[in-house]
Amino acid sequence: MKPVFHKGKLTRWKDDKGFGFIRSSGSSQDIFIHITALKKNNHRPQVGDVICYQLKVDKDGKTCACNAFIEGVVSKSIPKTSSSRIEKETFKPKAKSSLIFEVLLLCLLPGLGALHFALTTFNAIPLILYPLMSFLTFVLYANDKSRAKQGRWRVPENTLHLCEFMGGWLGAFIAQKTLRHKSSKASYQAVFWVIVVIHIIFWSDWLFFGKRLVGLLLSSVFRG
Repeated sequence: MKPVFHKGKLTRWKDDKGFGFIRSSGSSQDIFIHITALKKNNHRPQVGDVICYQLKVDKDGKTCACNAFIEGVVSKSIPKTSSSRIEKETFKPKAKSSLIFEVLLLCLLPGLGALHFALTTFNAIPLILYPLMSFLTFVLYANDKSRAKQGRWRVPENTLHLCEFMGGWLGAFIAQKTLRHKSSKASYQAVFWVIVVIHIIFWSDWLFFGKRLVGLLLSSVFRG
């Protein structure tokens, strides 16, 4: 017997948790779909995508989608030769030098500010916190991307943003560029760059305007 496929539009999608709901035309019932039900493709599900799927009953007796694919998206694995070519293009010398320049440019004022703060207040915690939190944030990005590929529970975006705010934004920037993760989601990028600007303004104020209130605030925070 030929398998029956249904078609519907993705009306809700929780990317951090890897599941959503499909509504087919002429039906008011929403069908649950998990990321593992989708065949391999080069497109992350988004609200509005048209999904072709089969139905099955899970262990709890609920109807859900299986053997699904996104209409209009080629469902195939990338050949090993292509992957090798992409990897070489991604990490070519020009891309590396461009990333190094961007990193140096971004961390210039915060780095100088943290160094100046350490020399004038004899408190090196900000200078230590930046590389430490950047490393932790990079690891969280890598873990989140791995979870996304495996269809597992994701690292909450609020957790990533908190680590960025606590000094890990530079590690997040490097992860976005090298891992190609969280770099195309507009809402996420908006919050990320607000955090970066806050850090740059903060240290610019310390370096060029001599706001000792900033020093008192940092001292009270780190001593407390």
